[in-house]
Amino acid sequence: MSEQWIVGVDLGGTTTKLAFINLNGEILHKWEIPTDNSNEGQNITRNIASAIEQKLIDLKEQKSKLIGIGMGAPGPIDYETGIVLNVVNLGWKDNFPLQESLHSLTALPVAIENDANCAALGEMWNGAGKGADDLVCVTLGTGVGGGVIANGNIVRGINGAAGEIGHITSIPFGGAPCNCGKTGCIETIASATGIVRLAKAELSKADANGTLALIYAENGKVSAKDVFDSARNGDELAKKIVDEVAFHLGFVLANIANTLNPDKIVLGGGVSRAGDILLDPVKMNFSKFAFSAARDSTNLALATLGNDAGVIGAAWLIKNKLTV
Repeated sequence: MSEQWIVGVDLGGTTTKLAFINLNGEILHKWEIPTDNSNEGQNITRNIASAIEQKLIDLKEQKSKLIGIGMGAPGPIDYETGIVLNVVNLGWKDNFPLQESLHSLTALPVAIENDANCAALGEMWNGAGKGADDLVCVTLGTGVGGGVIANGNIVRGINGAAGEIGHITSIPFGGAPCNCGKTGCIETIASATGIVRLAKAELSKADANGTLALIYAENGKVSAKDVFDSARNGDELAKKIVDEVAFHLGFVLANIANTLNPDKIVLGGGVSRAGDILLDPVKMNFSKFAFSAARDSTNLALATLGNDAGVIGAAWLIKNKLTV
């Protein structure tokens, strides 16, 4: 019998990533298509189904090779039914039947999960968390997402909203407003958007100087990468910003460890690419605030799968469904 493949799909607001993945969690073929959120998002599943069919034609492979489609999608998901409860940037109305829609177009088994949860599952299956049944994955991107795995299973909560790590309050009074409607969420500090906000606040001060200030003066803008690069090169203002981010992130991660006592906490997303300039001070603050038993047993690590984590974790959904 020929090797069987799983289709992994990572649905984003602007781009949809797709991959054919074997039962060992290895990507064999991957590609991307634009996410068309016009017409109330009605084209999204059609385009995914068409992209899968076309790729099979290009590879001269039969559809019988595919055993199912796993997909990560933004927002809260009813895992049992594959209904997306609500999402802001895909055009769908609330309670969109994503699983049913994709299944009807492809006639393949379909499993749907929140995209951050899929990233966590990907890192557990074949990434930095490989071999860990108790794992927390924190994605530091435009926002802050999270996925919690306990005993090898995603923790979803009563309505699929578990793992919303980005909305843990780190500044209870006087914090910046968050898109969720609260203030002081860790997302307002440790996301790329939050880091830029902190940088602009520091750069607006009359005594701001150094490499980061020069970048801002020349370009009229600054990125999270600029902050980390400048800190790496000894810029004091940039280091101050990184220290603030690391303090709050270490504090939040310590409390997660105190609550869950995971084997590993994996940091992913674009911000995590800063590497040790961020990870080292986060570890220092984590050690300061974590209960001793959690501190000594929980390892902090950088994600290793990058943008592939979502499709690999999505494929795991199908592997798990068909093997349990």
